[in-house]
Amino acid sequence: MTQQSGDNTVPPRMDHASEAALDALAAKRLRVGALLTAGELIVYFGFILLVAFDKEGLGRLIAPGLSVGILLGVLVILATWVLTWLYVAWANRVYEPEIARLKG
Repeated sequence: MTQQSGDNTVPPRMDHASEAALDALAAKRLRVGALLTAGELIVYFGFILLVAFDKEGLGRLIAPGLSVGILLGVLVILATWVLTWLYVAWANRVYEPEIARLKG
């Protein structure tokens, strides 16, 4: 850690319980991130596999000018937004308050 000129303060050491709580919170954040990333990968690569192996099915019209492929493409984009919103909601509800508690 670099020290700025004139800054002689040293951050306080965390006690063992706080350090363990921070490690547990970091592990929880990793699990949530990995789960949401896996969900996005499944949605995205599922769509790509459909494009590769079921072109006829994706070309089927639902309504004039709207095919199954276009609808699924829009749903992939919406899924990205929803998964991002889920992470932000989790971070605001769980992660940030816990970080604030550990700092205080």
